Amino acid sequence: MTEGIHTDEATEYRSVSPGHAIRNLTVPQLVEFALARREAQLTSKGALVALTAPRTGRSPKDKFIVRSTPSADRIWWGPNAPMSPEVFDRLFMRVADYVQEREMFVFDGYCGADPSHRLHVRFKTEFAWHNLFVHQLFIRPTREELRRHRPQFMVVCVPQFHAQPERDGTNSEAFICINFERRLVLIGGTRYAGEIKKSIFTVMNYLMPQQGVLPMHCSANMGDDGSTALFFGLSGTGKTTLSADPARRLIGDDEHGWGDNGIFNFEGGCYAKCINLTREREPQIYDAIRFGAVIENVVVDEEREPDFSDSFITENTRCAYPLDYIQNAVIPSVGGHPKYVVFLTADATGVLPPVARLTPEQAMFHFLSGYTSKLAGTETGVTEPQVVFSACFGAPFLPLPPSVYADMLGVKLARHGAKCYLINTGWIGGPYGVGQRISLPHTRTIVNAVLSGKLDEVEVVPDPVFGILVPKAVEGVPPEVLNPRNTWTDKAAYDEARRRLAEAFIKNFEKYPGASEAIRMAGPKAG
Repeated sequence: MTEGIHTDEATEYRSVSPGHAIRNLTVPQLVEFALARREAQLTSKGALVALTAPRTGRSPKDKFIVRSTPSADRIWWGPNAPMSPEVFDRLFMRVADYVQEREMFVFDGYCGADPSHRLHVRFKTEFAWHNLFVHQLFIRPTREELRRHRPQFMVVCVPQFHAQPERDGTNSEAFICINFERRLVLIGGTRYAGEIKKSIFTVMNYLMPQQGVLPMHCSANMGDDGSTALFFGLSGTGKTTLSADPARRLIGDDEHGWGDNGIFNFEGGCYAKCINLTREREPQIYDAIRFGAVIENVVVDEEREPDFSDSFITENTRCAYPLDYIQNAVIPSVGGHPKYVVFLTADATGVLPPVARLTPEQAMFHFLSGYTSKLAGTETGVTEPQVVFSACFGAPFLPLPPSVYADMLGVKLARHGAKCYLINTGWIGGPYGVGQRISLPHTRTIVNAVLSGKLDEVEVVPDPVFGILVPKAVEGVPPEVLNPRNTWTDKAAYDEARRRLAEAFIKNFEKYPGASEAIRMAGPKAG
């Protein structure tokens, strides 16, 4: 049996016993509790809206992994902050005492649509709306499955419990602590629901490679012919938007595994950014925001009408809804081996082209690099785009070294013959503040051309610095858009911006001295 997977409820689970546990409620019951407890309010669309200020994004500096054996020998400690077992135990006892005095909501569900790689998870939440969030976002068991449910991991979320850093060994009042040996996650001091979702993703990133499954921070969809496609990318690059395509069936919007049988969704729902959301631009997501959905930090008027264009609270407004709210979703959310793999980036420098074909070596280079511009609001304190490199397009959620995931991806790409493309959903005509965001209709046209196979054989031009293969033409997209240099008024400024970005890539890749020479040479050239 894989380490960390157990069939019986552990002693520590029973020790986190609330004063009153309310278990596995229905959606209407959870909505009623949330409203009665004044945790949230209903919008005109029937969705529940909750506020999470002052934390309206993830708090990566407040996330810890407990450093105990045997997991300690495997963890990528560079970016993962350790917490000693003794410090964790003291914090755990304080949380357990806190929980004993309170009413808690319990949801038993699954992470993993493939039954052979399914993790049984128990969530205990202080807020009813958080329980609705996990009910809609994770995989909901049938009544028969619920009788057989035995938690293999547990998440305890107590937003109103604030840590004392000098006493609890944390960096602030907030904490996200993952203990692989005790199969337990503690979350406190933050109301942002994304912490719950990403803590379990981190757990899956630890467990799945032990089962031969590549965990991926990507969305996935399926064509009429049954062929699947993956969209890797950090938050704000378009994973959810581009995978929610009325012409294709949605497998999932954010987290998947790639095993011997193909692709499977980790979740049973979607968690989409909804800043500037309109029905015209994103009809599937817009129509999914109805009764049972949860929206975070969206401004509503006196008539409870949500204003998705208002970023007064945060740019990182969010909506969570079950997968079956999407009309053409794949249920159960599994698919075959992908035919196309797309790396998404939102390049705020205005340098990268809207689309480029990648050689296998370039694919590995860009997967390890994981370049994008971090957009405002996704993390606390980020107010404008920042150039970042996030290994495997998900470094904050990787407990193991990036080479583990990269090696697995390389094997699977070669074995199944998937083709790779880089698609930039960021800026063109200049950097952020000067240029403009690449047109979403143009991006959709490019994605359709990629997934239909139309770009596999078109004439391409290697970028003189990055070496990536830029198509000369994409039907429905102006030719000048395909070469970003042509969209800049000041060509010398573009050349300088490209040089600086190339140097940033090269410097970042120094973190991977074990990468092969072929992969290293597939990156941009200095000078």
